[in-house]
Amino acid sequence: MKVIITGAGGFVGQTLAKKLIETSPDAELILADVQAPPNPTKSTRVDCIGADLTKPDVRKALIDRSPDAVYILHGIMSSGSEANLELGLSVNFDSVRGLLDTIREKKPGIKVIFTSSCAVFGRAAVNNVATETDIVPMPESSYGTQKLMVEYLVNDYSRRGLIDGRVVRLPTIFVRAGAPTAAASSFVSGIVREPVHGQESELPVDPNIGIWLASPRTLAHNLVHALNVPAEKFGHFRTVLLPGYTATSGEILEALEKVAGKETRALVKEKRDEKIEKIVLSWPGKYDTSRAKELGFAEDVGLEQTIKDFIAGEK
Repeated sequence: MKVIITGAGGFVGQTLAKKLIETSPDAELILADVQAPPNPTKSTRVDCIGADLTKPDVRKALIDRSPDAVYILHGIMSSGSEANLELGLSVNFDSVRGLLDTIREKKPGIKVIFTSSCAVFGRAAVNNVATETDIVPMPESSYGTQKLMVEYLVNDYSRRGLIDGRVVRLPTIFVRAGAPTAAASSFVSGIVREPVHGQESELPVDPNIGIWLASPRTLAHNLVHALNVPAEKFGHFRTVLLPGYTATSGEILEALEKVAGKETRALVKEKRDEKIEKIVLSWPGKYDTSRAKELGFAEDVGLEQTIKDFIAGEK
């Protein structure tokens, strides 16, 4: 099996690549990003390439490599998309649409897994329990809007038999290793990651706001599982909300103190950022993931275990 991962230089792409090789050592991976990403595995069957997917000829060259499946992970994150509308549209929508069109023309019918976001929801979902079917998505950010537009394309192209699409709406991934990102949710990992490394971190939102989380361990398992779910189980509706759990920043800091001590917890300082808080408040805090469970996606391990896993991984 040959699998392309776009946006493979990011944390999710690197995590997914490692899991794919772990579960399918004979798989051939093509990791693509604007600049050639590192190979996070020891496999010689991993090819890392630079690819600016806003360019049509680059998209064609990538799909000319005849993949059996494509994970579309590349994008400009939420705060970045809000700050620069044109860039967000170019990368998050135009380049993805162009890639989908290239796939349907050159490799029709292959599996395409697109990572969407809970940012597709809006105020109606904030005031209720979010599901894939009962709440009409009404994004309150450009990032969420761009993700939703691609969701509809994936669903329509799958209905037509042009691709075998699967849209997975990701919770906020906690704890992300590496540098902070331009995501509005970046602070969620930052209030653990930086203090664990002995550095101060800022909490820009009300510590009582609930946020939907998933651990890297569970994310990796579920992204691989999305590739293996039979198309008929997805049916005509190709979107699934991945399992996670709701936690506030205050609860995260309590768990951090239990695992790493009071001195580590004390490195987090509250400094409110109204722009970030406004975006975070447009995300639901409670979700019904019964559809994901029916499709065999895994539940998560919880706050303390995730922090322990992160610390062990950093060591």
